[in-house]
Amino acid sequence: MSFSSEVKKELCQIDSSDREILKSELYGMLLFGRTFGKSGIVFSTESPFAAKRATFLLENLYMPIIEKQTALRTRLGKNHLYKISVVDSNDRQRIFEDFGHYEKQVTLRVNRANLSTEEQTAAFVRGVFLSCGSVSDPMKSYHAEFCVPYKNLSRDLCKILTEVTECDFSPKTVVRNGAYIVYFKGSEQICDLLAYLGASVSAMELMGTKAVKQVRNNVNRRTNSELANISKVVSASVKQIEAIKAIKKTVGLEALPDDLKEIAALRLENPDMSLRALGENLTPPISRSGANHRMQRLMEFAQGKEEQNGKRNDD
Repeated sequence: MSFSSEVKKELCQIDSSDREILKSELYGMLLFGRTFGKSGIVFSTESPFAAKRATFLLENLYMPIIEKQTALRTRLGKNHLYKISVVDSNDRQRIFEDFGHYEKQVTLRVNRANLSTEEQTAAFVRGVFLSCGSVSDPMKSYHAEFCVPYKNLSRDLCKILTEVTECDFSPKTVVRNGAYIVYFKGSEQICDLLAYLGASVSAMELMGTKAVKQVRNNVNRRTNSELANISKVVSASVKQIEAIKAIKKTVGLEALPDDLKEIAALRLENPDMSLRALGENLTPPISRSGANHRMQRLMEFAQGKEEQNGKRNDD
């Protein structure tokens, strides 16, 4: 089961005995479906939990004659599509008008009279999410969205979300395939949204996943940094050993000053040792910068001998 399905399952388990709160939730589910009017009220979803919830709310609040249909959407990954339809025209008219809508409305808008309290508003947004919302797996990305069928409804939803006093919501919108997408990016915004909807367990799971990802990222950064440092040490060590071998082959290590002779011998014996460790193993021990200075002198000595040899060969 996907993370989005788990969220909807949790939301559908929220219990309330307040009729007005249940009514606000059903209002969000029906209004943000693609068919809501006197000519038809149909709630469509891929979530079996949301389908069961819509059936429960309709039967307990209005007791209409309903029809349930299930279809297999093979082109979309063999997902089931559940449809709950209000069959009787009188039932549709009764429900439509009870939510404060009338037949000659030019366009559907949110009737704010159904959202007179903060609790009703939260229940309404929960219903909207069950109707057209989704959230990505936090292990992959942080993205939550509402796929709204009409422009004015998307504007109304954004306004409602930005007016929530307990959360600092800042939804963004984009048009995709003819639908109006109201979406959130960022773990904090999505975590707040889930908590606001009532999915506290899912919100905690998201926070836990974020913490795990942060730990993994920190470990990866440290590992990459250490690997980069090791690579630098190895690369520098190879160049130093090549220089020492060149000196040994041409004039011999005895031609070096005592301090350079000591560090050259130590480097040949310990090709993987860092400059700091080389310095600590000299007699007397010296700092990393001191060891680096000696190595620079050693490299310059080797380069000087190489240039001298080059001139002799030219002569």
